[in-house]
Amino acid sequence: MRTLIVAPSWIGDAVLSHPLLVRLQEADPSGTIDVLGPPWALPVYRRMPQVAATHVLPFGHGDLKLGERRRFAKTLPAYDRAIVLPNSLKSALVPWHAGIPVRTGWRGEMRFGLLNDVRKLDEAALPLIVERYAALAQPAGEPFRRPLPNPRLEIDPAARHATLAKHGLDVSKPVAAFAPGAEYGPAKRWPARHFAKLAVELASSGHQVWLFGSAKDAEITDEVNRLSGSACRDLAGRTSLDEAIDLMSVASRVVTNDSGLMHIAAALGRPIVAIYGPTDPRHTPPHSELAKVLWLHIECAPCQQRECPLGHHDCMRGITPRMAWEPLRQMLPTRRTDELIL
Repeated sequence: MRTLIVAPSWIGDAVLSHPLLVRLQEADPSGTIDVLGPPWALPVYRRMPQVAATHVLPFGHGDLKLGERRRFAKTLPAYDRAIVLPNSLKSALVPWHAGIPVRTGWRGEMRFGLLNDVRKLDEAALPLIVERYAALAQPAGEPFRRPLPNPRLEIDPAARHATLAKHGLDVSKPVAAFAPGAEYGPAKRWPARHFAKLAVELASSGHQVWLFGSAKDAEITDEVNRLSGSACRDLAGRTSLDEAIDLMSVASRVVTNDSGLMHIAAALGRPIVAIYGPTDPRHTPPHSELAKVLWLHIECAPCQQRECPLGHHDCMRGITPRMAWEPLRQMLPTRRTDELIL
């Protein structure tokens, strides 16, 4: 069977769709799985061995462009089924215009007719996004099969070596990776001064600290580096996503907000301290046995807002550097870890 996956727009959600692909391949080992998605998400899928080919969806976020979508759909190869992961109407248009016989997805934004295998979501039975995606690999009505495999991304050692050389980096000293940004909004960002405090302590114990993020995160990574006295190597906006994945794979430890890079680090099998505030780790946790989640779950959280509606950011500010250091200290194999005090 030839299957087309219509990918989500968020990088983290793209990572969380990997167990779906594993389940599809288990059910049909000789089948073909292709992915249609926005260009920024496709590097993630190219790290998944189940994916045969990727197609760039040439429309911006929010663009309906009915005629263009219809014409684009006619350029796609023939598929036996499509699995549409986003819940929007426009995400179901291309499979419908392409005449794909079976079009599967959760009930969403006025998609009756566009999808012909529409599932009704029981949120209590499937609380995790990773489960909701993977359930679409099973026939409708079948009990969900647990446990799920964790998402995994593959690394090409030769490409990683080339990326390290391109950016003038080496791994002669252990690397701690920080991801202080968050595409969703400032409410999800742990204070820069807290990241900086950890960076100083890690650098003093013989670690390199690399800052990751997109160009949109450059302001906060620059602030972290400035507050740390330039103790970090700031890579935000200086790497492609492919390169960031390669570089993050060498990190001995990762400290991150709830972000796409958090899910990438988890899928790379990196030990993680993941910091949550306005979002809910019971819904989108890092799927790794090596992840430690910090979440205060104060009265107003999770609010799921991009900016703190009360203006105090207590859900993030209240997580102190010491609270992050404790699990981090246990992860760090260095003779000085017991001496470091925050």
